[in-house]
Amino acid sequence: FLDSGGGGYTDDAISAVEYAIDKGAHLTSNSWGGGGFSQALSDAIDAAGAAGQLFVAAAGNSSLNNDLYPHYPSSYEGPTVIAVANSDHNDLCSSTSCWGLESVDLAAPGSSIYSTMPGASYGYLSGTSMATPHVAGVAALLLAQVPGTDPLTVKQWILDSVDDVPAFDQTGTRPVLTGGRLNAANALASAGCPWLDEEPKMGTLVPGESVVVDVTADTTGLLDGFT
Repeated sequence: FLDSGGGGYTDDAISAVEYAIDKGAHLTSNSWGGGGFSQALSDAIDAAGAAGQLFVAAAGNSSLNNDLYPHYPSSYEGPTVIAVANSDHNDLCSSTSCWGLESVDLAAPGSSIYSTMPGASYGYLSGTSMATPHVAGVAALLLAQVPGTDPLTVKQWILDSVDDVPAFDQTGTRPVLTGGRLNAANALASAGCPWLDEEPKMGTLVPGESVVVDVTADTTGLLDGFT
């Protein structure tokens, strides 16, 4: 809903959320923000959550504490909103990233991210807008691994599986709720794979030894809620 200069209107943002609901999207990645509180947009995000949709949002790049200075849409308090700060390759919070012990959920890589650019080219970009798609991508992986999972459970898997990072904990200069940075492998491991089983599950082999592993896939109801 944004133009080529990055500008847009709240009513168009609402229309975009409603479009995602209408199309049955399981999550949206929202690398945008600005403007004051809008009850109508908050209601639309809540409606998306009620429809089974996760709303992943950039925490903002004004280097402010969102607990004190809310940044929308990431500061809407709907239970299916995930607010994302920007961590760099040293596991530090970017100097421009917003944070908040109560209002920002976790950090994710968002500094010097190689990405697509206008004009069919590539380049390095930084900001919470680059961090947000990493979290949305992990949410998509979780939904692919355990289809039909409700958004609150997906959110909990992501938040419970972060790597604890001192820069983001309660003693850090820019804390976030979980005190950590996204870890895709941990999130997928915590979700498990209930439709897939193997036997034996673990063991040790010496050089030259072999073992037969039986893998069973139960696809009953695997596509429930998907088209």
